[in-house]
Amino acid sequence: TMFPLLLLLLPAAHAIVELQYKPALIQTPPLEGLTTASTFVLDQPRCVFEKYGNADIWLVVALDKAASTFNNTDAPGTPETAFQGFPDRVPAYMTLNATLANYPCPKRDGDITVLRVGSETSCAQDEERPTCNGPLPGPGPYRVKFLALQGSEPVAETAWSLPITLRTAKSPSSISTTDSRHSAGMIAITTILSILFAILLAGLVAMLVFWGSDSCGGSSTFSKPESVSVRRYNTHHVYDQPAARL
Repeated sequence: TMFPLLLLLLPAAHAIVELQYKPALIQTPPLEGLTTASTFVLDQPRCVFEKYGNADIWLVVALDKAASTFNNTDAPGTPETAFQGFPDRVPAYMTLNATLANYPCPKRDGDITVLRVGSETSCAQDEERPTCNGPLPGPGPYRVKFLALQGSEPVAETAWSLPITLRTAKSPSSISTTDSRHSAGMIAITTILSILFAILLAGLVAMLVFWGSDSCGGSSTFSKPESVSVRRYNTHHVYDQPAARL
């Protein structure tokens, strides 16, 4: 009779507390680059795991379609949860481990409490860093949740986030060259530049004409200097005078 009772108690001993918190992209303060082609920014789970002071808190990242297949008993840092195998061999990877000290409660005014998922590039191909927070491999969509482990035992987890889709870069071949707004803008810029160039050219020509006429007119004003006549004076004392009478 004891063995069936133990079987009933065993699942309860390993039950994971499901928290009501749902991770989401940060909304305040508004940030540039909230989502990029390989990253997105989450709000930190402040005041969520207060009852689990000794736990390590992990972020689980999964493709939207594979989130339901994640096994929360898989340990972080193993081939089953390694970033390098995501998403082909690994349905969800675990990264950004932290303790409760990293998510203090309450949040102080002015604090920017964010987590940028996908920001590490140096370890993306390093299989010795299975918990790498590497760039996400595509636009997704993705779902994330936080999982608290005490030792290797999962004790609490949040709900999955809503689907998060990243930005996609447009292919050059997909960019229309006949867009009316684009064409109108280019025509306006071209017209303005043409007018400015014409004004500059006209000013340059006028300046050259002015300089040319000024130099020619200046040469015609020169006149021959008047000849200076010097009158010859004969002073009376240079001629022989009659001998003075005694």
